[in-house]
Amino acid sequence: MSVPVVTLKVTESQQSLLIQKPASGLSLQGSIRVPGDKSISHRALMLGALAQGETQIRGLLLGEDPRSTAECFRALGAEISELNTELVRVKGIGSGQLLEPHDILNAGNSGTTLRLMLGILASHPGRFFAVTGDSSLRSRPMSRVVQPLQQMGATIWGRKGNSLAPLAIQGQQLKPITYNSPIASAQVKSCILLAGLMTEGQTTVIEPALSRDHSERMLKAFGAQVSQNPENNSVTVTGLAKLSGQSVIVPGDISSAAFWLVAGAIVPDSELLIENVGVNPTRTGILEALGMMGADIQLENEREVAGEPVADLRVRHSGLKACQISGDIIPRLIDEIPILAVAAVFAEGTTVIRDAAELRVKESDRISVIASQLNLMGAKVTELPDGMEIVGGTPLAGTDVDSHTDHRITMSLAIASLNASGTTTINGAEAASISYPNFTTTLQQICGQA
Repeated sequence: MSVPVVTLKVTESQQSLLIQKPASGLSLQGSIRVPGDKSISHRALMLGALAQGETQIRGLLLGEDPRSTAECFRALGAEISELNTELVRVKGIGSGQLLEPHDILNAGNSGTTLRLMLGILASHPGRFFAVTGDSSLRSRPMSRVVQPLQQMGATIWGRKGNSLAPLAIQGQQLKPITYNSPIASAQVKSCILLAGLMTEGQTTVIEPALSRDHSERMLKAFGAQVSQNPENNSVTVTGLAKLSGQSVIVPGDISSAAFWLVAGAIVPDSELLIENVGVNPTRTGILEALGMMGADIQLENEREVAGEPVADLRVRHSGLKACQISGDIIPRLIDEIPILAVAAVFAEGTTVIRDAAELRVKESDRISVIASQLNLMGAKVTELPDGMEIVGGTPLAGTDVDSHTDHRITMSLAIASLNASGTTTINGAEAASISYPNFTTTLQQICGQA
């Protein structure tokens, strides 16, 4: 079978991914496993550090973001073994017992690390902490978590009115609040819940729409008292709980599986089986959106693993049609919108994505970047203030594109390249390692090269 040439060119400054579609076409085949869920990996490390006793984590994501979380919590006193997918041991220091570190904590590129950690640090009375990140993270808004923490009595300083890292935190005895969040954000919700975990009384977060609920599930598993009210999208944690070390099995990340779901759907004669994927209902917006577009996706071997629903996902090529994506589904697929834009490029009709302004403050301005890079390849994507309008059916041609150091942009452009004529060069491809270190290897595998 003719296969595309998928190669990684490495220079001193960056990596470039080259994808050359063969003249005879290609089909994608095989069974693959995606890395562990990034959201669950972060939370397992954090709650393990706050728990009494040992937490054992299997299937941890080995991307750069969880490594940042591990390094931060080691500096705060937790004992965390070398990270690997087989078994990571975390010896917790106990809720409220984190140490004052000797140096600035560096969250790298990870917004989850920084935002969730702020809630934990702010609720440690008498200790001082300083946190920062890379250039991308230092430009991302932190006021969305700083402001509710300040309502709880937190003392936090930072650039531009305490809205940008680096940030300094003087730990305080906080007070519980009921917070009506203006946005549906699992990072905001989790930050406040983690602050409430060490605050006497009940802390409640109410969201305009339901965001992913990994924190609630894991807090319950570790022994916290958590209640949820689906009628108003609220969650309440009772403070001063004693957490106990647990055994955590991390399922495959549906955000990583999304790239192969779209690849299988758009490349003719393809069939892929993606094994052991987390299908938490607060994360399956991508399955619903692709279903609306007519994608042929089946859930097989559905089961529950350590409190999280898991399934194998089988996808076959199918003709896609345009749809409207907006409203309450957006928080459940916000990270998958760049790859959904790729699916829309190959769908019949015009797809409109709205209510996704949050994309502009991710690792890059994902609305602007994915639109501009796909347009370089010949697509017809129009930016909207809170989304995109994508006219499907225009053939793509290979060219030079850029990841803008965003892992999800890198991988979305790679999938688009599979259906583009000629050669596509994706500069800054090293960004994929943030969440999917072996992305290129898996791409070569399903193209028949590995």
